[in-house]
Amino acid sequence: MATIREVAKAAGVSVATVSRVLNETGYVHEDTRKAVNAAIEKLNYSPNEVARSLFKRKSKLIGLLLPDITNPFFPLLARGVEDEMRLHDFRIIFGNTDEDAEKEKDYIQTFQQNNVIGLISMTNNLSKSTYDDLSIPVVFLDRTSTSLPSVYADGMEGGRIAAKEIIKRGSKRITLIKGPSHLQTARDRFQGALEVLSSSDVNFYVMTTSSFSFNDAEKWAKDLFEKYGDTDGVIASNDIVATAVLHESLRSGRSIPEDIQIIGFDDIPHSALLFPPLSTIRQPAYEMGKEAARLLIKQINNKKEDEQNIQLPVTFIERSTTRKVDKNV
Repeated sequence: MATIREVAKAAGVSVATVSRVLNETGYVHEDTRKAVNAAIEKLNYSPNEVARSLFKRKSKLIGLLLPDITNPFFPLLARGVEDEMRLHDFRIIFGNTDEDAEKEKDYIQTFQQNNVIGLISMTNNLSKSTYDDLSIPVVFLDRTSTSLPSVYADGMEGGRIAAKEIIKRGSKRITLIKGPSHLQTARDRFQGALEVLSSSDVNFYVMTTSSFSFNDAEKWAKDLFEKYGDTDGVIASNDIVATAVLHESLRSGRSIPEDIQIIGFDDIPHSALLFPPLSTIRQPAYEMGKEAARLLIKQINNKKEDEQNIQLPVTFIERSTTRKVDKNV
């Protein structure tokens, strides 16, 4: 990687002159500016954004916190954030917290040391002590907050839709998998489904789980069929859990969707590639990421935003883990 000294040597100028061109400070003759820019392009020189931001006292760096980079849903959100930020010439540095509060605090401290001017967090730790005292704008993504701006999907309606669809397709003994209770988004989708199931003529069971990880989900899928062996429909807390249920259903000799129907939540990319492909509730992850980026940019630019909590709609994606229904009936 080229250095600023190499750029100065190639352009036949001093390091200070290159610095003035990069930081747009002080007078530089137009011919000199062209020579410096030509050297930068020839050497493919990339200035140190942190050092540059400290010099100009204006950073272009944004911190992004993900809870679990191995969950395909979160990179979709992150891609939306990055694409929108790059449109406005911001750059992303991200941290993977592994749902560990101490690791999360350490990343936030690292972000501050690197002079970030805003933070988008998909935290599982909504502690006031972690976020309320920060001196930079914060937006929560796929999380809800009463004190800070947030962007999230309509989980309550998603739960209702999942319950209505699985009942409409004939399931009578339904297991509702409740996601991590410390996440409002998981509680919302659970409450939405519970509302519909409780008022319908079906039997249902509730299975409580504590995370969205696949390793945990494999065990829970086995437990589900040991406890509720007559289940003929499963509303999963997310697509990863739904995938584990699908695998265990096939392993135990159940036919999908004839013996058991399964509906996930999120619509991560691999859901369409499973066999059979997974019916699910789609959260508009990419759009959510872009919306969070726009909201943070407005805060950075001190633009007043009337809507501090933005909720996006969800939709049912029909694939092969649910039965077909006659739409004319």
